[in-house]
Amino acid sequence: MPQSPHDRAAEYHNLAAHAHSAAAASHGQGSVTAHELSRQAHEHSTRAFEESRKAAEQHGESPAEVAPTK
Repeated sequence: MPQSPHDRAAEYHNLAAHAHSAAAASHGQGSVTAHELSRQAHEHSTRAFEESRKAAEQHGESPAEVAPTK
């Protein structure tokens, strides 16, 4: 059964949180891995946002309603 955009967004949010935590633990150790984990966290966060937008659009919300605040 395919995942809904809500499920995919939640999964990417969890992946991003894990990558952020791992990167934070690796920073200060001079690890190249910390940089890669930070990049992955950013990528997962971006994908989570995209899936959240899809889910909102499926429920009739405009993209402006789910856009990040500045």
